[in-house]
Amino acid sequence: MKPIGLAILGSTGSIGRQTLDVVRAHPGRFNVIALAAGTSVTLLEEQAREFRPRYVCAGREAEYLRERIKAGTLTARWAEMEEMVQDTAVDLVVVATVGATGLGPTLAALRSGKATALANKEVLVMAGHIVTQEAKRHRAELRPIDSEHSAIWQCLWGEATDSVERIVLTASGGPFRDTPLHELERVTADEALRHPNWQMGQKITVDSATLLNKGLECIEARWLFDVPLERIDVILHRESIVHSLVEFRDGSIKAQLGVPDMRLPIQCALTYPERIASATVPKLDLRLIGTLNFGTPDMRQFPCLALALEAGRRGDSCPAVLAAADEIAVQHFLAGHIRFLDISRAVSDALNTHVAVPNPSLDEVLEADQWARGFAEDWVKARV
Repeated sequence: MKPIGLAILGSTGSIGRQTLDVVRAHPGRFNVIALAAGTSVTLLEEQAREFRPRYVCAGREAEYLRERIKAGTLTARWAEMEEMVQDTAVDLVVVATVGATGLGPTLAALRSGKATALANKEVLVMAGHIVTQEAKRHRAELRPIDSEHSAIWQCLWGEATDSVERIVLTASGGPFRDTPLHELERVTADEALRHPNWQMGQKITVDSATLLNKGLECIEARWLFDVPLERIDVILHRESIVHSLVEFRDGSIKAQLGVPDMRLPIQCALTYPERIASATVPKLDLRLIGTLNFGTPDMRQFPCLALALEAGRRGDSCPAVLAAADEIAVQHFLAGHIRFLDISRAVSDALNTHVAVPNPSLDEVLEADQWARGFAEDWVKARV
């Protein structure tokens, strides 16, 4: 069997590192063609030495990497992400970057007809109408990596699209699920980063604490599975064992269960339609779990979830503003410039100020993204 050629964008982040864990666990099945990272160039260099890709790319500190290549220390050559994903040796592109940086290479991959595995929420939130249109036009597969969307995807294998009644996304509730509302004003970044179930990057961990990530996932699901937002629900499930559910029109419900380990949905996306044995992911034993709990999220406890769902209902350029304003607000929260609840306040003010652009083009999506970033920066400066 010919190895699957991989381009991994965001290879030094949590998803990227776990993708390489899956590659290591299955020698000979994958061939790493390209690796791209943001700032962790030392780790990227180590990965390049191990996997010997054809291409490497970095954001900041790019000059350091170029010098290493020029000196012959690395055999890979430099290429921008949009260029590397189009190489004929690449069969599958893993988009594990954060924010708007994933949009350009995702579109480049789809326009080249490449199967694209998405772990970047903002790509579909910002421009779902454009991304899905390009995927259809070029007959390129979109494969979800997020555990929730992977669960839905797996539940839908072999099912007719028009048989779906409702999609239900599960949310652990994050580190503050039991924190009284009046105490949230004082929680710290360190506390927000202590997710009870998952080991993830900082941005998504904070988004899990605000539950904004679940609103983003609802918008993603709307585009991935062509189900109206009003038929997508969120329930709290603190154990993170049921990763999501699909209800069908006959009343049947399918759920996908597994231990909270991202290597399982990553492997699923990399090897689809085949299921292969995994030595890296522990098996689920429900006898040890004992009880599974479910509940309804309190929108007062999680105002970011309500904001995300509202932005999704409004549509147009509003989801792009939501994602960009949140990204900036989370950065400032992690830096200690604003408080936890200020994240929702900044996002709310951005959405209330923004004049929505109907059916935005790619340029208009990017303009909305830049506007929201500037707005959020100014919002923070006015309060520091």
